[in-house]
Amino acid sequence: MADTKAALATPTDLNRNDTKSVAEALNSALADCFALYFKTKNFHWHVSGPHFRDYHLLLDDQAAQIYGITDAIAERVRKTGNVTLRSIGDIARRQTLKDNDQDFVAPGDMLAELRDDNLKLVESFRAVKQAAEDAGDNATSGIVDEWTDQAEERAWFLFEASRKG
Repeated sequence: MADTKAALATPTDLNRNDTKSVAEALNSALADCFALYFKTKNFHWHVSGPHFRDYHLLLDDQAAQIYGITDAIAERVRKTGNVTLRSIGDIARRQTLKDNDQDFVAPGDMLAELRDDNLKLVESFRAVKQAAEDAGDNATSGIVDEWTDQAEERAWFLFEASRKG
């Protein structure tokens, strides 16, 4: 059997010990992205009411954006010489966002929950940024800014869509 550590070794000039904290922060954010993606799709599938079409389309767009960054996050983990998530169980162990298994969620509550979850994801991305800067990983530090901006924008759109009047 081949040495798995050698098989997954990625060349990098970054300190392996320093990048472990970056990888942990990235994997936590990645787990939250998958949890948020699935929750957003769940709400997209189950939204109802007079604003159905608007919310349905908004949530589908947001889910696609969230899913769209997952590969970049995982690839940053690998580029730093570390390993990333492997399973739904791994996601469940690492995610900090709470799932929503309710049979029915009112549309306004959906928007509020997703807004808060996106703001929590911003916190996760800020932890990634700090870990990357501490490790001298300027590539991760730079790319996480775009992910943060996207999550802030999603939270803003959800806030505005939920306003009355």
